[in-house]
Amino acid sequence: MSDSNTTDFTNPSTFNLLGIPGLEAAHVWISIPFCALYVIAVLGNFTILFIVKREPSLHGPMYYFLCMLAVTDLVLSTSTLPKTLSIFWFNSREISFSACLTQMYFIQCFSTMESGIFMAMALDRYVAICDPLRHSTILTNTVVAKIGLAVLLRGCMLVLPYPFLARQWPYCRTNIIPHTYCEHIAVVKLACADIRVSSYYSLSVAFFVIGLDVFFIVVSYTQILRVIFSLPTKDTRLKTLGTCSSHLGVILAFYTPALFSFLTQRFVHNVALHFHILFANVYLLVPPMLNPIIYGVRTKQIQDRVLRLFTHKGT
Repeated sequence: MSDSNTTDFTNPSTFNLLGIPGLEAAHVWISIPFCALYVIAVLGNFTILFIVKREPSLHGPMYYFLCMLAVTDLVLSTSTLPKTLSIFWFNSREISFSACLTQMYFIQCFSTMESGIFMAMALDRYVAICDPLRHSTILTNTVVAKIGLAVLLRGCMLVLPYPFLARQWPYCRTNIIPHTYCEHIAVVKLACADIRVSSYYSLSVAFFVIGLDVFFIVVSYTQILRVIFSLPTKDTRLKTLGTCSSHLGVILAFYTPALFSFLTQRFVHNVALHFHILFANVYLLVPPMLNPIIYGVRTKQIQDRVLRLFTHKGT
């Protein structure tokens, strides 16, 4: 009997996503804010891309990085939410093994890329405030493109072993994933093999990426704050601080739920499963929704272009 069960799941053709275990009766209600967050994220990020493309005055390093962030947010949220909503609305729980691994790869890859983009944006703010006269000569279009390519390659290459390692494990326990999407650890925990290689590698990548990026962000903003508080007038200090506050806001909105979800999944075992899954979805949905709103409200150039766009259409 044991051998038969092992054969059934050694190479599963499909997995079944449960959604949010324990809250099945509330799936339809939970889908309402989830869907609203996704719609706002898609509209907001496409608006950012459209405005930056249309306005030549916004063709600069800060807005190029903002466009990279918008594309990353669109891919990150679209990797998970359509399938999540299909579970909530149509009880469509089945996902093929290959599609599951692809979803896992996209989530991890673009999360890593988003962290790298935040580090690049911190570098841009550092040069713009600490060495404004050389900003345009240091961060040329070529340099920005190279930074973007480096962020892309880092994300793709570091995460590439995830699906390959997950594919090689035998799955003889079950093909049911208690989650709304194919989260890496949730998938490999189903394997009936020693998964320490996957676990240690993902842990090393997470600490390397987050540790390195957060270190450079902290160093950049320490220098930025030192320069800001040495400015001669209070108005100038407040204006410059306001420029940076939007970036700090989106950084906190990204890293706080990401770190909470990552740490509770691996080291804290007394957190309710439905609470962990909700937080894991917040980490993928809230930052893509907040980023265009915060930058749209706090960045005067974008705010002016949005108002001009709607005013022009209205007339």
